[in-house]
Amino acid sequence: MALKFHQQIISDLLEDSNGGLVILSSGLSLAKLIASLLILHSPSQGTLLLLLSPAAQSLKSRILHCISSLDSPTPTEITADLPANQRYSLYSSGNPFFITPRILIVDLLTQRIPVSSLAGIVILNAHSLSETSTEAFIVRIVKTLNGSAYVRAFSDRPQALVSGFAKTERTMRALFLRRLHLWPRFQLDVSQELEREPPEVVDIRVSMSKYMVGIQKAIIEVMDACLKEMRKTNKVDVDDLTVESGLFKSFDEIVRRQLDPIWHTLGKRTKQLVSDLKTLRKLLDYLVRYDAVSFLKFLDTLRVSESYRSVWLFAESSYKIFDFAKKRVYRLVKASDVKSKEHAKNTSGTKRKSNAENASVEAGINVATGVALEEVLEEAPKWKVLRDILEETQEERQKQTLSEEDNFDNNGIVLVACKDERSCMQLENCITNNPQKVMREEWEMYLLSKIEIRNVQTPQKKKQKTPKGFGILDGVVPVTTIQSSEGSSVCRQEHEALMAAASSIRKLGKKTDIASENKISEPHVDKASCTKGKGKKDSTSLRRSIRSCNKKSGNSEPEILLGSESEEKASEASTSGPREAKKLPPVHFYALESDQPILDVLKPSVIIVYHPDTSFVREIEVYKAENPLKKLKVYFLFYDESTEVQKFEASIRRENGAFESLIRQKSSMMIPVDQDGLCMGSNSSTDYPASSTQNSLTRKAGGRKEIEKETQVIVDMREFMSSLPNVLHQKGMKIIPVTLEVGDYILSPSICVERKSIQDLFQSFTSGRLFHQVEMMARYYRIPVLLIEFSQDKSFSFQSASDISDDVTPYNIISKLSLLVLHFPRLRILWSRSLHATAEIFATLKSNQDDPDETRAIRVGVPSEEGIIENDIRAENYNTSAVEFLRRLPGVSDANYRSIMEKCKSLSELASLPVEKLAELMGGHKAAKSLREFLDAKYPTLL
Repeated sequence: MALKFHQQIISDLLEDSNGGLVILSSGLSLAKLIASLLILHSPSQGTLLLLLSPAAQSLKSRILHCISSLDSPTPTEITADLPANQRYSLYSSGNPFFITPRILIVDLLTQRIPVSSLAGIVILNAHSLSETSTEAFIVRIVKTLNGSAYVRAFSDRPQALVSGFAKTERTMRALFLRRLHLWPRFQLDVSQELEREPPEVVDIRVSMSKYMVGIQKAIIEVMDACLKEMRKTNKVDVDDLTVESGLFKSFDEIVRRQLDPIWHTLGKRTKQLVSDLKTLRKLLDYLVRYDAVSFLKFLDTLRVSESYRSVWLFAESSYKIFDFAKKRVYRLVKASDVKSKEHAKNTSGTKRKSNAENASVEAGINVATGVALEEVLEEAPKWKVLRDILEETQEERQKQTLSEEDNFDNNGIVLVACKDERSCMQLENCITNNPQKVMREEWEMYLLSKIEIRNVQTPQKKKQKTPKGFGILDGVVPVTTIQSSEGSSVCRQEHEALMAAASSIRKLGKKTDIASENKISEPHVDKASCTKGKGKKDSTSLRRSIRSCNKKSGNSEPEILLGSESEEKASEASTSGPREAKKLPPVHFYALESDQPILDVLKPSVIIVYHPDTSFVREIEVYKAENPLKKLKVYFLFYDESTEVQKFEASIRRENGAFESLIRQKSSMMIPVDQDGLCMGSNSSTDYPASSTQNSLTRKAGGRKEIEKETQVIVDMREFMSSLPNVLHQKGMKIIPVTLEVGDYILSPSICVERKSIQDLFQSFTSGRLFHQVEMMARYYRIPVLLIEFSQDKSFSFQSASDISDDVTPYNIISKLSLLVLHFPRLRILWSRSLHATAEIFATLKSNQDDPDETRAIRVGVPSEEGIIENDIRAENYNTSAVEFLRRLPGVSDANYRSIMEKCKSLSELASLPVEKLAELMGGHKAAKSLREFLDAKYPTLL
């Protein structure tokens, strides 16, 4: 059943032949909306192209699922593997197709597409566009050649469209759109339809353990301290620096956007604070998402990786985070207390239960220190609540089955929605096995990892007898054992107790595995799509099954868990645990990060939202509105008074605030009226070059404009991943896309440009690829150019002036560039501030140059069948080995070797020249005499 507000959006889009920009709240079934538009498309209207970026792959799978569920033909994807003639026939077929912007822009520039046969273009991720993006380039060309083609852009991320100055208005101008359609969750039509038949909602607030509360409080205190330190820099907008905004990933983008232009002027402490805030946000998220042992393991890795440079580790409350995290897993006790407890346990003859309050005792006791580890292994409070909900659901279903036989169709599968795949695997393990057993496995893996780390560290310590350098200048980070790094007796005793416990587990491991293999046989492990076997040995199969489960959920006919099989599993798990045996309903665990249309596939009757997510909540509302007769019960599990609740509520407030801002922008938005006419890009692109040349021609016929010749630039196909070809096209240059073996841009027959972004420059130096690229350019072109292009919103500097040293070091980027220029004296380096600055530089370089030859540029660097380079007029003039030999001769320097190469065709001709001629070529009699004496020197012989 199609939603009414979807029908309204479609009718609004169909009214305007030019198209429009649609912004929805997240989770309001954007895929179904686009699928409905595709179904309504008729081949007689023309071909419809859906631009597919890498970020829109999950949306594509949802669109295909929606179309296939309605028994309609699904659109295919046009790939680069198809030959040009086959792509041309597909462009003329009138059907909808998915296509990547890179393929489409190349086909448009090479005129392999009948633009007149295009009905329109659909853009799936309008929030990620800008004036320089490839999508805007495509729309500008299509609108120039076919003004009647419509453009329909969609986005379900309103927060991204209010970041920056007038981003929505700039996006609409780039896409030649005049109509903006806003559909927030609080819109009257949307709210009425979604709230007409709401599902039954149960909001459960789970109390966190006292240690979890302590950790959360300590993290927030440390985060607040870091934010206060950040405010002291006076370089960031203080209004954005709040703990609530720090809970979201967008906080990093906000801070970096403000600091990027001055990043090179910041001190190390400020840069580290930005990284620390990201780490603290992860800690808050992992505290409520993962178990106690996994959280402790993550803290251990942070202590090792960030201990040298971190700021937050030295904050006042940071020690509480580590202390409480340990207390959730284990605590140190005296060996005498352990023995007395074991004695009481043996004499009583009863097996005591083990949980967070009543801990069992580890057998590993260090005799030397008299200290042992007492296991705590605190279970996540939500685990027990989840099992209670499942048991309650099964009891209700049994009652309904007895009372209403006809209503059994509504008693479908129970869906548990988690944040990530790891949580799904662990929760499923908790349901099918004893939760204490799951914690025990995590604890054993944690202890065994301690032994592995110790085994890795020990040989390094033995080898390092004499230091070769100072600190990390050795090239090896010194890793010391915990005994030496933590000198206190308590830390040493704790480490030794951990090692003793790990050693005892390792010794008993083989015996336990052999006994379990002989005793346990599980013939029904692979019966269900999402039910796994027991024990640590099944961790790999568990991971595979969950992945396959998530993949299967995207199909129209999933492999749904049978009730009898699940009940058999649940009863088995219950009898193995401390609770009474109770049957559980069939359960499916779903990872929200997989972004699959799970609700339409499984059609669950009970949904347990284990990790609340705003987008998934809206999907549940839409699912219930589409199935008003279906009974649906939704459980929300929140940790009471946690950042989980705060983050969920703040995400709703942020989205509502974004829509309110968009509504205000829409009322005052200024869109040029001529958007419906000819393409502005083609008109504005010729204005700027014309005005720039007019000033230079004022003495010719009273400043009359000459008819300008369209300049050409040959561009490598791989460069269409960047936005520079778009900017060059805006400047009025004709772009010729070809596959180049040498260089990225050919400006003239003698100028070849290799473009490098900052990140690519560092990677190219590391891999050695840049040396080979410059060598090839210097071999085949007279003026090889290395273009180093910076981002416009970042600092125009590699590093601060204080970081530049006087010495040449192999790891410094300035030193590497200096060595590169020394090795290739003809190489020219261009420094560009932005894309537009690059376009200006290219226009200046081409002002007195001929246009490049396309056929020759394609052949350069491509070996023929005989192994000889085709059409290489400089191959004999620039023999690499001969030039290197020439430059090493006495008297030959960087100042005179070029003139020698111009006058002499070969080394043999050089050797035959007299001293007077050599003096003319080499610029001095002294240099010529030294070379002549070297060439005429006799080889000494032994008699």
